[in-house]
Amino acid sequence: MIKSPTNLKRVLMAPGPSDVEPRVLEALSRPTVGHLDPAFMQILHDIRELLQYTFQTRNELTLTMSGSGSAGMEACVVNLIEPGDPMLVCVNGVFSRRMADVAQRCGADVSIIEVEWGKVFLPEQIESALEKKPAKVVGVVHAETSTGAGQPIEEISRIVHEHGALLLVDAVASLAGMNVDVDGWQIDACYSGSQKCISCPPGLAPVTFSDAAIEVVENRKTKIQSFYLDLSVIREYWGTQHRYHHTAPINMSYALLEALRVVKEEGLENRWARHLANHKILRAGLTAIGIDYITQPGYELPMVNAVAVPAGIDDAAVRSQLLSEFNIEIAGGLGDFKGKAWRIGLMGFSSTLSNVMLFLSALEKCLADQGAKFERGASIAAAAHTASQMA
Repeated sequence: MIKSPTNLKRVLMAPGPSDVEPRVLEALSRPTVGHLDPAFMQILHDIRELLQYTFQTRNELTLTMSGSGSAGMEACVVNLIEPGDPMLVCVNGVFSRRMADVAQRCGADVSIIEVEWGKVFLPEQIESALEKKPAKVVGVVHAETSTGAGQPIEEISRIVHEHGALLLVDAVASLAGMNVDVDGWQIDACYSGSQKCISCPPGLAPVTFSDAAIEVVENRKTKIQSFYLDLSVIREYWGTQHRYHHTAPINMSYALLEALRVVKEEGLENRWARHLANHKILRAGLTAIGIDYITQPGYELPMVNAVAVPAGIDDAAVRSQLLSEFNIEIAGGLGDFKGKAWRIGLMGFSSTLSNVMLFLSALEKCLADQGAKFERGASIAAAAHTASQMA
């Protein structure tokens, strides 16, 4: 019988999960208490406060859903959408497409506008769509993990609210890695995941809802489709009543609390700056050996570096060699980019200069083994030069 490996140590440089700090793993191992224990209620209170800090919001309805980022997506959609409600979804990758799918499953009258993968939407495209057909909710992905594209939100938010709609934003990849200003951008519902730039193990989905979104939830004519994701009850568990709904993931909550403390200690602006700096250093190294980004110029994410696989290089073989020889995990392309792209994550605890330099040296070895022609050591030299200039 082959035993499953449980002591692997990988360098996680895919678009999630990210490496987890030892103090967060230690928190995960603390003794479990009951989900209605007063001490655990205090932990939920502290998580809410730190999530409000991280989301940059005063929204009272800020909490975690038990599940991955997709649970956060579904929670937002099923609570805001009733059968027949019009919803506009801006699709430019896998996860925006998933949002449209979730909305259709809720019975929404879904309209879709699309742009080419790797590109972002212009505000006038969304305005034109809303002029043709009004929507109750407009869904946008802030950081499209499948393409490495970062969507500007502020002007879109203004247009959405001028047309009387609610703005729903996917911040799964971006929260704690770049600016996500829920109150400043007037986002009505926003969701994320614990395992990306927050650097907690997967399993919790932070969400936050504005007063306008809460009003929609409270004035529904139909029952919320999902019992498990019903915020009208879950908010009472997180509130002063502590009404039982389901058994919360106790130890995951310990870990998230500790990970959010790390975020607060570093400071949001410092954390954003670290992610951006390491992105620039990586980019300099990749450019030096002829590897190009596939994302629309000027909109590349600092935490998800989506680059084109060089001509003549076996995508899967490189990823396999990185994993087997160097214990480095990166991701291949999805959807339209399958077999054509690598997605290199620099998220949370994984976003370090040492990881960048390790990856570049390993990648050069993999490319050379396939006969690629480039100046050996060029990526390391370029990255080191960029890092020294930024120091």
